[in-house]
Amino acid sequence: MRASDAGLNAGHPAHCIVHNSIACNVDGCFNGRVTTPPASLLLDEQLCFALYAASRAMTAAYRPLLEPLGLTYPQYLVLLVLWQDDGRSVRELGQRLALDSGTLTPLLKRMEAAGLVTRTRRRSDEREVEVRLTRAGRALHARARPIPACLLARSGLDATALARLRGGLARLTGSLASHSQGDPA
Repeated sequence: MRASDAGLNAGHPAHCIVHNSIACNVDGCFNGRVTTPPASLLLDEQLCFALYAASRAMTAAYRPLLEPLGLTYPQYLVLLVLWQDDGRSVRELGQRLALDSGTLTPLLKRMEAAGLVTRTRRRSDEREVEVRLTRAGRALHARARPIPACLLARSGLDATALARLRGGLARLTGSLASHSQGDPA
């Protein structure tokens, strides 16, 4: 959409108003690549709903694989980070997992109570809490090894398709994150 099509002065950024409540900076949103926004507001045609449904299905697919290990999906994600790089701060874990401290701290407390991690203040900076695996947390690594292959089999995708999907989702996440940080519209 061009500024002149929206009835705006060509010297100002183009904006479209949807139902007098949603403003969208056309130049920023469509970036010259999309000329017409989706015409449909059907639920099944929304990317956000497809991602939401896929996320719920993914979490449900993990549940029977994680229950024998006594883990929830968020706990598994924390362990994945620590198995790769033990001794991360709560802040680092939150950044890596895109979780705020209000969500992460209770999760880590439950994991500590279950004997999977320890939380201690860092000597170098008392304000930071370091999270480390216990022996039990490290032992779960071997038991969790089959999980990715089981999930791949359940997904109906081959490894190449899964890699393409993961790459596309990473690009989408990066793009949306950069736009949400820079331009509120």
